[in-house]
Amino acid sequence: MSFILPAYLEPDFAVPELASAPLARFEPAPAQGVAPDNYHATSIYPEYVHLSPGYWVLPRDSRMDCVLVREGDNISVREFRNLCQGDPVAVGRGENGEDGIFVHTGGFGQSGASAGKFSFRQHVSRETAFSVDYDELYSLLRHEREHGSIVWVLGPAVVFDFDARNAFVNLVRHGFVHAVLAGNALAVHDLEASRFKSALGQNIYSRQGQSLGHYNHLDVINTVRGFGSIEKAIAQGEVGDGVMLALHQASIPYVLAGSIRDDGPLPETIASAYQAQDRMRAVTGQATTVIALATQLHSIATGNLTPSYAVREGKVRPVYFYCVDMSDFVTTKLANRGSLGARGVLTNVQDFLVTVDRGVTGYPVRQVE
Repeated sequence: MSFILPAYLEPDFAVPELASAPLARFEPAPAQGVAPDNYHATSIYPEYVHLSPGYWVLPRDSRMDCVLVREGDNISVREFRNLCQGDPVAVGRGENGEDGIFVHTGGFGQSGASAGKFSFRQHVSRETAFSVDYDELYSLLRHEREHGSIVWVLGPAVVFDFDARNAFVNLVRHGFVHAVLAGNALAVHDLEASRFKSALGQNIYSRQGQSLGHYNHLDVINTVRGFGSIEKAIAQGEVGDGVMLALHQASIPYVLAGSIRDDGPLPETIASAYQAQDRMRAVTGQATTVIALATQLHSIATGNLTPSYAVREGKVRPVYFYCVDMSDFVTTKLANRGSLGARGVLTNVQDFLVTVDRGVTGYPVRQVE
């Protein structure tokens, strides 16, 4: 199966309702971090702003739940907290041009047209057939390796299993990973696996518990904090394998967003939620495909940061979002955001990663030593 990037159908601004649309209105932000009354909040869709007669502007880096700020002949998208007093903020909540703003929901057409008004199994569930999703994903990943940016959102279950951990390392080494978003636990337990072959004291292959194994992850955190960073620990030979080593060797950026539940944490873990959000948003702003694995909080957070489109080389294209989890809660929540490319796959993350690795690289994970 070969991947073909869908064409984007731009709005027809010659239709009467848009040709006669008023110019967008802007009012100054009354205070730092405060938008004016009747501000326009952004969605995940492409939104065009009418700045001068016949001149509609599409912000390049949009995301939901932000506001539109005029900067000369361009529009920037900002969070409320990043507004400065006096910033000209777009006002008006009409979405069809009546306030000089057009929200374009049909740019990539309608996918998955129903064969009839009634049909069984229209929503993702444990009974859904996912064979086609895997085949489409293999094709997409091969395309994105050369033409896009693949961002992975990882829960610690990725490194709790021997084969899954090795499969993800294999994906890194074959160029299918361009950035990683995760929490403190992903890095901690990957480093624990490198040093002790365990995660939370349990062997990642045999599942056998180790004596005093509940100390293992704490010892790893303490050791890395003693070196000052994961990078320095790697440089000193303290990390022999695993995801974090592969990311550093390939110079792949990652963001570890902190949590109230964190142990330690590792030096690279970002304690401030808003600093972590900024760092994550910088990554999702470059993403063309996002694959979220077995982490409800980080998956939903990343979904809220990721628009349904990206502008690359002057062209608008979809951003694809896959969510892999054993529970349909998070997949349903993300799908309900209305993302044009949202797909849910209900399975355990270990099987998913091994299957995807074999599907795109053709190499099995290495055998147990």
